[in-house]
Amino acid sequence: MNEYASVLLWAIPGFLILVIFEILYGHITKKQSYVFMDTLASLSSGITNILKDILGLAVIIISYPYILEKIAIFEAENSLLTYFIAFICIDLASYFVHLINHKVNFFWNQHIIHHSSEEFNLACALRQSISNLVGFGGIFLIPAALMGLPTEVISTLTPIHLFAQFWYHTKHIGKMGFLEYIIVTPSQHRVHHAINPIYIDKNLAAIFCVWDRIFGTFQEELDSEPPIYGTLKPVLSWNPFWINFQHFFLLARDAWYTKKWKDKFVLWFKPTGWRPKDVQIRFPVMKRKLNINDKYSPKYNWKWKVIGSLHFIVLIAVLIYFLFCFSNFTPAFQLNFGILIFTTVFGFTSLMDYYNWAPNFEIFRGFTFLILFYLAQGEIILQTNFWLFNFLITYFIFTIGVGIWAKYNISNRKLALTK
Repeated sequence: MNEYASVLLWAIPGFLILVIFEILYGHITKKQSYVFMDTLASLSSGITNILKDILGLAVIIISYPYILEKIAIFEAENSLLTYFIAFICIDLASYFVHLINHKVNFFWNQHIIHHSSEEFNLACALRQSISNLVGFGGIFLIPAALMGLPTEVISTLTPIHLFAQFWYHTKHIGKMGFLEYIIVTPSQHRVHHAINPIYIDKNLAAIFCVWDRIFGTFQEELDSEPPIYGTLKPVLSWNPFWINFQHFFLLARDAWYTKKWKDKFVLWFKPTGWRPKDVQIRFPVMKRKLNINDKYSPKYNWKWKVIGSLHFIVLIAVLIYFLFCFSNFTPAFQLNFGILIFTTVFGFTSLMDYYNWAPNFEIFRGFTFLILFYLAQGEIILQTNFWLFNFLITYFIFTIGVGIWAKYNISNRKLALTK
């Protein structure tokens, strides 16, 4: 994980610079594809995903090294050809994992956050999951294992393969001629993120669009059908934790209340969106209108925007420091520092959702960390430095102040939504 943290120290600033560039380009061309809080929610989701990965908060059911050891027929040497073949294998495996995420109720829960934005821009590329706590993708790398492709080659290429999917999350690049027949392009991926009936569950490939053409999941972007982004059941939140697990909670509720014992078990593995008839009637689910202007859009004055921006700036600063010093921290301190960042994301995004309980949570969060920092200040200063210690103390005081202010200024959430 230390190596991955080091890679992220370069990747995160690069992603942020490109997001800022796209925002500026949209402003100059008057084709802005960014909305204030949607952008912060996307970037905050990326932060939670990074923390989950570097803290190792997932269980791998079957790993590639295990499969390689059991079934390898050949032993491939490190060469350019080996890397090329490995990249093809990773891309094919990615296609099948992506297909399952879209087609099976249980697995949709771990992918829904990536589709939850009702905008389409580079920032929403960073809306990655923290609910994919069970890793099973290794099973689709059997072709690579049979050829004996080394684990270190797969490990090296996997993050590159993921990062290479960033660039095509944009509205500002049109169709790309002959490349539309080779690689996944922005036009193709706009289709993938759309909820128009003709576009649902199409263009599942990550890098090479040939998989979609082979397996019948390709759909061209049509001029007559502008994409409408988001999910059919709108998430109505900026909080990445709620977005990550709300589909799971819906499934759990259905499993609890449905009367048929068979349905209690099979609903988890039914096609995405399937529900037993009795709970469909008892707990109807609101579906989003296919209207490009029907979006979750609480209104914020400049004070709320300043508060949201300051929280996010602190998050980025603390995350960069955390990654920079990750290898110097003890495992226990890494986990505790991660919890600090997780709760910060949860708290400020809930506040920006105008939840009535959010101000109290922020006040509680601020006081709790002030007390913990006071009780463990020696260890914290030893693990970090005196400057960061005081910076965080100031931030927690700010958090308490914002929570108190919000208790008396928060708007009614329902009135804040655009109808």
